[in-house]
Amino acid sequence: MLPAVDPVSPLSDVSSSLFEMSTLATIAEGLSSQGWCCVDQPFAAGADPVPELRAELLTYQRQDALVMAAVGRGDERISDRSIRGDRIRWLDGSSAIQASLFRGLDELQRFLNRALFLGLRAYEAHFALYRPGDFYRRHVDSFRGRASRIVSVVLYLNDEWGPEDGGALRLYDPNENSRILATLLPQGSRLMCFLSEDIPHEVLPATQTRYSIACWFRRDLPAA
Repeated sequence: MLPAVDPVSPLSDVSSSLFEMSTLATIAEGLSSQGWCCVDQPFAAGADPVPELRAELLTYQRQDALVMAAVGRGDERISDRSIRGDRIRWLDGSSAIQASLFRGLDELQRFLNRALFLGLRAYEAHFALYRPGDFYRRHVDSFRGRASRIVSVVLYLNDEWGPEDGGALRLYDPNENSRILATLLPQGSRLMCFLSEDIPHEVLPATQTRYSIACWFRRDLPAA
């Protein structure tokens, strides 16, 4: 896990227009103390980007502009629906709402570097759409020691999601293989953060279409 949050106030010279400042502090504390954090309604008043991001993803869905997600690295990347079934589209900041989200992610990156000395240099993000019955089997987002993905972030874009809809994100204890840390529904405007190398997790099947954005903060630069 990570060292304790820097006692020198990381709030003093970091401003945020997207996230509540208390959200940034809660994320840093959660990552430091237990390796993960869940924040509901993390955005500043009037700044929630979820409705517009959801509308954009729905447009891509109607245009059939999503592709099957892959597993593996480099030339060995393949699409395998027995492992993961989601469809994705990478964000590039080209729309106004994506640019707004990127400014918020910049703020979060600066805050985590100041509070936790993570040395984060970049991030990458994509929309994810899981159809009814789709899942993503248990995995970690980065192999230890590669200095690639360090912090994983998921923002949920769903509307009126209940327990009967399934699709939860399940987190596991990295030190006890079968121990479940949390099972969290993908409720709209819920923000999940966890350490990419440390926290095994899976996406459980849903009974309706599930919408989200997945993001990874990195110490290296993403491949072109």
